[in-house]
Formats: sequence, C-alpha cells, structure tokens
Amino acid sequence: MSYLLALDQGTSSSRSIVFDAEGRIVAMAQREFRQIYPQPGWVEHDPMELWQTQLDTAREALARAGIAAAQLKAVGITNQRETTVVWNRRTGAPIYNAIVWQDRRAEPLCAQLREQGHAERVRESTGLIIDAYFSGTKIHWILQHVPGAREAAQRGELAFGTVDSWLLWQLTGGRVHATDVSNAARTMLFDIRRNEWDADLLALLGVPEGLLPAVHPSSHVYGETDGALLGAPVPVGGMAGDQQSALFGQACFEAGMAKNTYGTGCFMLMHTGGAFQPSANGLVATSAAQTDGAARQYALEGSVFIGGAVVQWLRDGLKAIQASAEVQALAQSVPDSGGVMFVPAFTGLGAPYWNASAQGAIVGLTRGSTVAHIARAALESIAFQSAALLQAMDRDAAAAGAVPVSELRVDGGACVNDLLMQFQSDLLGIPVVRPRVIETTALGAAYLAGLATGVWKGTGELSAQWQAERRFLPTLSRAEALERMARWEHAVRQTVAA
Repeated sequence: MSYLLALDQGTSSSRSIVFDAEGRIVAMAQREFRQIYPQPGWVEHDPMELWQTQLDTAREALARAGIAAAQLKAVGITNQRETTVVWNRRTGAPIYNAIVWQDRRAEPLCAQLREQGHAERVRESTGLIIDAYFSGTKIHWILQHVPGAREAAQRGELAFGTVDSWLLWQLTGGRVHATDVSNAARTMLFDIRRNEWDADLLALLGVPEGLLPAVHPSSHVYGETDGALLGAPVPVGGMAGDQQSALFGQACFEAGMAKNTYGTGCFMLMHTGGAFQPSANGLVATSAAQTDGAARQYALEGSVFIGGAVVQWLRDGLKAIQASAEVQALAQSVPDSGGVMFVPAFTGLGAPYWNASAQGAIVGLTRGSTVAHIARAALESIAFQSAALLQAMDRDAAAAGAVPVSELRVDGGACVNDLLMQFQSDLLGIPVVRPRVIETTALGAAYLAGLATGVWKGTGELSAQWQAERRFLPTLSRAEALERMARWEHAVRQTVAA
C-alpha cells in the first residue's frame, strides 16, 4: 500500500493527514498556534511556531497511522498563501514574524501605487489587483522596517518565501529554496503568462531577485526531507497554495469547473484551462496547480476575507454561542433572518468589492430582532458573499464566450453546515455538491505529490476517485433569490458609505 503525507499549514492551525492510494484518510493530527496582533489591522505568526507545529503534527499523524516514514511514497505541502516570511540563509532564523495574508499594514503603499497608475501593469502581468493582501508589499515593508534588512537582502544573505517555501527549507535542512507556480502567482511579483519573476515589478517594490525562491510546477519532486525529522528521507513531491490545492483535490481539472472553500475566509475558484483571462468584474486571475511537463493552467478567483470567522465573532465577540458548532441550531430556531442583514467587513471587503475601508455592519434591525436572527444573518452572509463571487465569475465567463458554472463543489470546515449549503444553492440557483472527503486542500497536496512519484498516472484516475456525499438543490425561485441578492447589495452599499 502506498501512503502519502499531506502537510496542511493553515491560518489558525497546522494539520497533517496521511492518505492511502485510494484518497482515503488514514490518520490526522492538528495543532493551533498563536495569532499575534501588534496593532489594529496587523496580523502576524511566529514562523518557528508554524514549523514546529507542522513537524509535531506530521510525527503524530504517522504514529496514529501506525506507519513509518519509510512507508511514505511522498510528502505534499499546502499552505496559507500570501503570508510572508523572510529569513537568514546562513542561520535559518526569521528576521521578522510572518506577516499574514489578512494583514493590512501595506495599504498606504498600495494606495500610492494605485495613484501612480500601476494597477493595469500589475493586472496584465500577475492577474492581480494592487492590494495589501498579496506578498509583494509585505516584503517591501519588512525590508524597509527591519534594521539592516535591505542591505542584507542586496548582499544575498536573506531568503523570502511564502509558507510552503519556509516549510520546504526546514524539511530539507536548508538545502532547497523553492516554491510552486500557484504560490508565486500570489506575490504580485510573478508574471503568470510567462511563469517567471517580473523584473519591472521587483524594481517597483524594491525586491532584490536574489531574495526569491526558484519556481517549479506544483507536482514536482523538490527534494528529500532530512532523514532525522521523520525517521527516513521522504521525497517532497507536491506544493500548492491552499485554494489551488483544494481546486485540484476537488478534481476540477477542466475549464468551467468551480469550487468554494468555506474556511476562515471563503475562496471560490473557477478553472479557466490554458486561458489567462483577466477579470473585468472584481476577481483576480491566478495560476492553477500545474503538473510536471503539462501546459500552464489558470483560474479565476474571488476571495471573501471573513467567512467562517464570522461564527468565531458570534462566539468570542458577541458571546451569542459557546462553541462554533452551536450556530446552526441557533440560526434554525427562527424561520429566517427577519430582515436582518449582516455584512462582516471586519477587515474591509474583498472580491468583488475591494473596499479596504469598509467596516462591519448589521442592518435591518427591529424591536423584534433577536440574537437568533443575527446568527442566521451571519451564516447567510457567508452565502451572500460567495454568491456575489459566482455572479462575477459568470459575467467574466460570458464575456469570454464560456459557459457559466453549472454546479459548485464545496469544501472547508463550514461546508458541513447543511443550512448554509442549502441557502447557498438557493441563492445560486445551481446544485451545491459536498464531497465525501471534505479535506480537499490536503487531498490536493497528496494528489500532486502522488502524481510526481508515480502513485497515480494522471488526473483521469483522480477524477474517478472523487465522490459526492450530498447534493443540495435550489428550492427558491430565481425571482426571490435575485430579490435577496438585491437586498444584500443594498446592505453592502450602506457599509461602504460608512
């Protein structure tokens, strides 16, 4: 039996999952780590804590599976994207905390770049908009604010990486400094049409090229782990950013197939095949996971900054529930939201609105509104934001002469919420399909690693493995769904105006 170890380094926890060659979960381990908030709008992680929790869970998952590292065919890595680490090449020590994708400290620089007229140049090369979300301006901030960092970078003494690169460096004992196309595509420094770093954008942000990792396909043998870490050297055969990995794990290999991941945020990707297609509707174009020797693959993506995190706010901020799992019962205790709309713009609004100054708001409150109505509106806000993304995707698809999305595959922790999934289908007017294995982010990393090491011969075998657990079919009329979306857009406009 062939086994694969997927390292899934997320925003709030590190997980490791052992899969077998049938794509089934054999064992899993998970550990949370600290969230560091030095100032309002700033979010950091300790890079050494990311590495240590990831290593601990890898060892724990192997122990729970009852297998030795020598029985692993390969390791795959998937990671929170845009999160930025800079470290010393000689010592391996980070020079600053990891600046997390949610962090907004670089927004003043982004505003300056937009005012200087660089937006179209960035979009044509990277597929992205200028936003503090992406890694490039985070690197700039570190080089500007850590004493001696810029000079050290220019001397070639420092290395930058998104979290996949950081883990790969640690796993290989500092022998390999590399990333994959899907993570490179999120830096705002990478030309996704040519699959190479963009010299003009590096110059614009003052990033020395010697700081950057080598870029490879997502399914590729990057190197071997240090034998002392897991008990035997294991090939690292796959790396992909979490959302592209989930698209791959959902077997969305053809143009027009789409998935939505319901995690801390929500991330919807639609595969666009070999076509680099910039969005005219507030989305970003990005590289999809790529296999060794295959043609370039692209996707359209929309990112919702606050998805499942709104449930955490109900628990920790409003104290409406004691545990996140209680939210469905509370929301179902009322037949609807009673006209309440909740726009959870706690860190601004992401796609398709891209308003960094928007703040969260609850509108439509009456004397009869209860905490249950607010809870229901909070859950529904996840579906409303995701529906706005799919509408934007369909407009982009229509402009390109492509067919609209006909079903949405879903994954992530909140997809187990039946009330949310049914409401999502009602708003979209298409089936919402939940797979048997909802750990599709980790599964995608395992698939990529397995393809690189011969466990599977091609994506056709992976498509055959994918199975649906439940299909949610729309029950609302399209007129009613569109009316609800209009009320949502009205609430968003009030939020943005505030």
